[in-house]
Amino acid sequence: MLSGKSAKKMGNFSHSAGGTKHGGTRGIITTLIGIFFGFFLGLSFPMWSLNKFTLSSSLLPIPDLSKHDNQQMRPLPQVSSENGCNSSSTEAPKVNDTSKILVQSKPRGAEKLPPGIIAAESDFYLRRLFGDPKEDLTFKQRYLVTFTVGYNQRNNIDAVVKKFSENFTILLFHYDGRTTEWNEFEWAKRAIHVSVPKQTKWWYAKRFLHPDIVAPYEYIFIWDEDLGVEHFDAEEYLKLVRKHGLEISQPGLEPDRKLNWLMTKRINGSEVHKKVEEPPGRCRDPHLPPCAAFVEIMAPVFTREAWRCIWYLLQNDLVHGWGFDLALRKCVEPAHEKIGVVDAQWIVHQSFPSLGNQGVSRNGSAPWQGVRDRCGKEWAMFNSRLRDAEIAQERASGGP
Repeated sequence: MLSGKSAKKMGNFSHSAGGTKHGGTRGIITTLIGIFFGFFLGLSFPMWSLNKFTLSSSLLPIPDLSKHDNQQMRPLPQVSSENGCNSSSTEAPKVNDTSKILVQSKPRGAEKLPPGIIAAESDFYLRRLFGDPKEDLTFKQRYLVTFTVGYNQRNNIDAVVKKFSENFTILLFHYDGRTTEWNEFEWAKRAIHVSVPKQTKWWYAKRFLHPDIVAPYEYIFIWDEDLGVEHFDAEEYLKLVRKHGLEISQPGLEPDRKLNWLMTKRINGSEVHKKVEEPPGRCRDPHLPPCAAFVEIMAPVFTREAWRCIWYLLQNDLVHGWGFDLALRKCVEPAHEKIGVVDAQWIVHQSFPSLGNQGVSRNGSAPWQGVRDRCGKEWAMFNSRLRDAEIAQERASGGP
């Protein structure tokens, strides 16, 4: 089309010059040049424009990320040079394809920020108030251990902490409001202390152990305060966890004590076990809890990858965690291989009276009775929510 217009214009110009033979020859030559230039431009422009032209982020709509907080990045539809502007391609994006606007990799709330300034994760590393920030940390702990404690159990916690090396950040959740008294222990001066009266470890975990806060730590221990650790060493424990590929685990429990579940009982002469045989009728599937894929909430240990899923499974208003341990398998696959009990590093559940006595006496009952009643109620509520969620998911995916 460009060449045709050029020819017409050139022809008109030659005619107005007087129509001489010499002028006509020049018009023909000019017309041919115009045709050749238009033809060359017509061939080169589509390839040049689509292959070299990149889209600015301001030209594309930014999707609403509020419903995709934890989804992985997915490329936006791309313009295909073969199918035209109205077609979208589902091919994998090329490494050097700058037309992909990676907005979905940004955390919710950070959509307006340039990616280079976003600090999506944090930690519990202590920093100085002076000097160069780059020189603050001469050593970074690789693991995190948390205890929900009352001051009355300080001597037991002191004994437990000594079983954890300098590779561990120590975090104490205080349910009795007493924090400064712990400074009698040298290690407590370096520990992190969070104090909120009469709260459980799962209340704390949901609020202070967000996956992006504990991301630097390879393993997270979330332990009770009443554990005996004479036969336990944390570093040796983690060696066995790695050796057997456990993502969710706990130390074996002293077999001479009364246990709720056979799965948590230490097996003599074993390094790790991942399944047991419960009495008939207790396990509907040998690969499911409580015969396999199960540890208790007393002294669980999680990889950070497993914890990222488990944190979302934790219910904000259900603070005791009863029944929660039976659902941990939802976060690892295959669960009967990734969840297990470490027999060679074992502990004792001493059952000290602690947070249970922080309840309120009603109608002449003991304070712990009201706490226990709520535990049972929460278990039923959690099971109901999980069942309803699974049914809704199945229906949404086209199931019955």
